[in-house]
Amino acid sequence: MSALEIETAPRARLPRQIPFIIGNEGCERFSFYGMRNILTPFLVMSLLAYLPGEARAAEAKDVFHAFVIGVYFFPLLGGWLADRFLGKYRTVLWLSLVYCLGHACLAVFEHSVTGFYAGLALIALGAGGIKPCVAAFVGDQFDESNRALAKVVFDAFYWIINVGSFLASLLMPFFLREYGAKVAFGLPGALMFVATIVFWMGRKHYVMLPPTRHDPHGFAAVVKSALLARAPGRGGRPGLAVAWAAVALAVASLALMPSLGIVATLCVALVLLLAGMVVGTRLQLERVRGVHPDEAIDGVGVVLRVLVVFALVTPFWSLFDQKASTWVLQATAMQAPGWLHPAQMQAVNPALVLLLIPFNNLVLYPLLRRLGFEPTALRRMTAGIAFSAVAWLVVGALQLALDGGNPVHIAWQILPYVFLTMGEVLVSATGLEFAYSQAPPAMKSTLMSFWTLSVTVGNLWVLLANAGVRNDTVLAGIAQTGLGTTAFQMFFFAAFAGVAALAFGLYARGYRTVDYYRST
Repeated sequence: MSALEIETAPRARLPRQIPFIIGNEGCERFSFYGMRNILTPFLVMSLLAYLPGEARAAEAKDVFHAFVIGVYFFPLLGGWLADRFLGKYRTVLWLSLVYCLGHACLAVFEHSVTGFYAGLALIALGAGGIKPCVAAFVGDQFDESNRALAKVVFDAFYWIINVGSFLASLLMPFFLREYGAKVAFGLPGALMFVATIVFWMGRKHYVMLPPTRHDPHGFAAVVKSALLARAPGRGGRPGLAVAWAAVALAVASLALMPSLGIVATLCVALVLLLAGMVVGTRLQLERVRGVHPDEAIDGVGVVLRVLVVFALVTPFWSLFDQKASTWVLQATAMQAPGWLHPAQMQAVNPALVLLLIPFNNLVLYPLLRRLGFEPTALRRMTAGIAFSAVAWLVVGALQLALDGGNPVHIAWQILPYVFLTMGEVLVSATGLEFAYSQAPPAMKSTLMSFWTLSVTVGNLWVLLANAGVRNDTVLAGIAQTGLGTTAFQMFFFAAFAGVAALAFGLYARGYRTVDYYRST
């Protein structure tokens, strides 16, 4: 938001309940990133020590990305509960308690694979379930009188996330090395309990929009009507045929479970189902005008268009989340001072976010506007995906040096972190606001959950790539390039994001944005 926009809205006031939500988010993010950022090194050094070296690293990566898939899948459940039954406040409160229980399991079952994985599952349910609700709950606190401040608060929301992430990234690897897993996983659990208390303390001040129950014109109802609709004078129902084909492909994909694992296979099936439903509904949506109000049909049309945007963002997440797995494993092979744990390099990311958000808002965006270029949300997201591709070109070059036997200081990783973090600020912080603004009122949490589902799909690409390099034919092909497997994967992901940035930019040029903030 520019200074001029603030001046033209002098009566806009920041809702007094916002500090409770921001405080809750800061503690919760410390909790989440505190355990997430030490998960890979803990798995490699302790819980999976019974496996041989290379297999241990590969299994740790798979466990990490399967966990992230769960975290960003359960927003579908959380958004559905919030929008249809419990409302956002109660959904966040109750699932936060599940979240706390998961942290307790990590601290108690540090030597038990079954108990530890149960804790990861509970954290995935709790963290994922509250994720779409908290961001949408922030947006609910604004109306047309103060909506000009929403972007500032969403930026502050993302800023506090990174304060928590920065502190956790610095401290938790230290606690893991000096005090062991019980303390290192127990402290984030204590912070999650504090986060829950802070959120509960603001209960008398929140704007709590009621859930939409039994809406005959809701998203699911319109989609069902569209898929089943017959059009006079037109043969067949092509949209329904596409949906059934997607169901068949999803069922067939279950045969991949032995090679991909249960999490990746179920995720593939889900993606196929969603793709079929989206394409099928778009083919027949106009058939239900008159059955449902135009407002409901137009709202579903907007959601379907937004889902294409989200799909094109998934390659970015496949690159971004590997900073806590692939990049950490690379850092362990680099030269570093004795006081630095390789996992602590992740603190560079949130530290840069804290600098780049105010720099972009106060310097870069105003400069671009003065030059006659408006940095719209979709333009920023296009640039962000491109920046992530550059980051992986750099990290791939570092891997080539390591594979060649050359000593590489860990400080060189700062350079790809700069590019990746700029990409994150342009994609993730912007995407939160974009997803909320495009969502019809009855579907705020649901659409926010689809935004987080893009992270699930991004991590699915990682699992698929990891499964691919276990194939002898693929490994032989990689060997013919003269590259090591890890370096080849890094350049592959860089190209993947580059193509995605091009496709995103082309789609964004024809996208018509809408504005769904409540009027009072």
